[in-house]
Amino acid sequence: MAGMETLTDGVVTLVRWRPDHLDLLVDTVTASLDHVGAWLFWAADGYDRAKGEEFLSRSMEEWESGGEYNYAIFTADGLAGGCGLMRRDDGREIGYWLAKPHTGKGYVTRASALLVAEAWRQGATHVLIKHDRRNTGSGAVPPRLGFTEVGEEASVLPLAPACSGVNRVWRLERPE
Repeated sequence: MAGMETLTDGVVTLVRWRPDHLDLLVDTVTASLDHVGAWLFWAADGYDRAKGEEFLSRSMEEWESGGEYNYAIFTADGLAGGCGLMRRDDGREIGYWLAKPHTGKGYVTRASALLVAEAWRQGATHVLIKHDRRNTGSGAVPPRLGFTEVGEEASVLPLAPACSGVNRVWRLERPE
């Protein structure tokens, strides 16, 4: 089942990334490079138009294949960050990032709640959230949404400067 192109709860609106978001994406990431790059390898050594174009192109391909549904997170203040819902066998995994000025306002929790509902709509049996164990901001989100911590695992992605290389793994089962 294809992903919904727009999801909203009235405070955050998730919009499928489009090519015309390029300038906004690059400006948002580069304005928060110290914050985003500390935790995410793709921004650890900078972010530019080429990286933005590559991400948007891959996002379009993944959307069409049903492998990932990547969204821009918009609030009343504009682009706040990004999130995604990735297919993992019969489940889904949520990933997210926020620009520094938008942290601590509940936007990722709201965006993740929308993604969980979308995962259930798509028929997923469970949803995962994984984050580096040092990233306490990211770690605050899963318990707010009823996820249970199920363990830790070595990161399979390249490490960003603040990362330990060990991810906390959270799981939420589909309600009966």
